[in-house]
Amino acid sequence: MNDVIILTGAGQIGMAIARRIGYGKKIVIGDKNIENAKSISKIMTDAGFDVEYTECDISSRQSIHDLINKALEYGQISNFINAAGVSPSQAPIETILKVDLYGTAVLLEEIGKVIKEGGSGVIISSQSGHRMKQLGATIDEQLATTPTDELLSLDVLQPENIDDTLHAYQLAKRCNVKRVMYEACRWGEKGARINSISPGIIVTPLAIDEFNGPRGDFYKNMFANCPSERPGTADEVANVAELMLNEGGAFITGSDFLIDGGATASYFYGKLKP
Repeated sequence: MNDVIILTGAGQIGMAIARRIGYGKKIVIGDKNIENAKSISKIMTDAGFDVEYTECDISSRQSIHDLINKALEYGQISNFINAAGVSPSQAPIETILKVDLYGTAVLLEEIGKVIKEGGSGVIISSQSGHRMKQLGATIDEQLATTPTDELLSLDVLQPENIDDTLHAYQLAKRCNVKRVMYEACRWGEKGARINSISPGIIVTPLAIDEFNGPRGDFYKNMFANCPSERPGTADEVANVAELMLNEGGAFITGSDFLIDGGATASYFYGKLKP
């Protein structure tokens, strides 16, 4: 029976990670934009990978179930990569919360039910979750442990308590990290591991949208004044994801890896400090 990788989010980061661990496995790509899924599938198929693609809206539990059921047609789910999401310049507050926050929580829950023993997964979060003020132990625990279908009812996530789309995105990404910690305990009962990565500015089509959006100057200033003095690449994220997903990372679970060229460090203690 084949080992199967589920990749949600047909973008540069997800593809880079899938290419590192996908040889000899079936890869099932789900994306809300079927043309994106088709495009990434063709690139990988032309490079020798065994890939199928399907439409998947991660804000819908039923759509996630459909994706999982398709993957299970090919074998056992050994790895999971979630690189799906919308950015602050792409969507309103409610959509960011429904996709980036709720959708990720449902994916963690549902794939945790079917991941094979010894399996592993990685969630692509963001440095944004590290740059906001501390929420306190009570809210952190709510974000981590509230039943998924009650998450969007939390007071902290009500639109009237959220400043703008960037604030919504930060909350979603903080929730991703806390949710991974919580779900690592559930996944561990099956002998499986789950971690998150919080990238900084990585050059992708989504990032280019941000560079050309209302906060473009903010982002350009960020990578110009961080220790690395540049944005990152999808393959640099994949370098770390490969470790986390393979046996070399067997002792890593429930963790978040910040990969931002030092931007967060600079925000608190360097040139980017407000």
